[in-house]
Amino acid sequence: MTTANPAPPKGPLSPPDQALVARTIESRLSPGLVLRELQPLPGDASNRRYFRAVLAGGPPHSVILMQLAEPEGFKQSEEAVSGAMHQITELPFLNVLAHLGKAGVSVPTLHYYDHAAGLLYLEDFGDLTLAEAVRDADAPGLEARYRQAINILVQMQVKASSPADPGCLAFHRSFDVPLLMWEFDHFLEYGIVARQGKPMCSDDWTAIRGEFEKISEHLAGQPRVFTHRDYHSRNLMVDGLRLGVIDFQDALMGPATYDLASLLRDAYIALDEPLVDRLVNYYLDLLAEHRHVWTNREAFRRLFDLTSIQRNMKAAGRFVYIDRVKGNPKFLADIPRVLGYVKRNLQHYPELAVLRKHLTPYVPELQ
Repeated sequence: MTTANPAPPKGPLSPPDQALVARTIESRLSPGLVLRELQPLPGDASNRRYFRAVLAGGPPHSVILMQLAEPEGFKQSEEAVSGAMHQITELPFLNVLAHLGKAGVSVPTLHYYDHAAGLLYLEDFGDLTLAEAVRDADAPGLEARYRQAINILVQMQVKASSPADPGCLAFHRSFDVPLLMWEFDHFLEYGIVARQGKPMCSDDWTAIRGEFEKISEHLAGQPRVFTHRDYHSRNLMVDGLRLGVIDFQDALMGPATYDLASLLRDAYIALDEPLVDRLVNYYLDLLAEHRHVWTNREAFRRLFDLTSIQRNMKAAGRFVYIDRVKGNPKFLADIPRVLGYVKRNLQHYPELAVLRKHLTPYVPELQ
């Protein structure tokens, strides 16, 4: 079963009650902590808002407040989901947080969850994302950071995938053909039709969807592992020597290449091709150390590139959706980068000639 997007938020959230936050910190967190200041943080594309509570009497010297849009809003994902019907009785963020914590992944510690107020008090990883940390890094520093991100990815795929945990929501939803096709259709609806302001030719639409179905069936037929779903440079926080993982609430089971493609074909950081080649091989070497061996690396690379096409098209469509439906245009500038990846992969594989032929006239970045 696949669910579509939830309705956009009705309006901006009111900031949390500062007196309530102060009382909660004094009564529910470590003894001696006092709220000094509550600072709003830049938002992402979600319906949540974030604040930093600066504290006296620490450590900790600060905590992050995640403010939910509505108390029961967590029962519907902000992303489309697919899989067996499963009753959601727990905040997905907390459900997946606990699972990843047991797998040894560096996720924020939960200090307290005020269910009535819709406020989570979380460990503060700081403001430095991987994207910002590597922007001015030299080549060795850049590669070292990305190797660290791949170390965490492999740990997540190995330790969080097996044994299966029926209590974790991720094991009840998956990247099956309907969900992969929903994301492809999201690109057609927003990345093409909404973007150009007119419908596509029906013959092109039919041909393109036929090619999308072939890719979706191939990806859905791969062995599934725990998949973060948004594993990229803005969801990895550099906290000293540590790399913290956030924004994992939409996790599901999917092909091993999905999170790797999210990381290495990132909407926000363009890595040069020799580095991508080395990092893909580094990932495969690490998996082999855990006895997960891909004997045909050429086949894996093709799967990685097909996954990148799907992931990058979805991202481009999503960025237009966020602009048109949520009124947030800040991601539009990243569309040329992700569609540039698509162009490269479409040109690289002769078997994608039909898709390239019918798609290119509608997408300036592919021309």
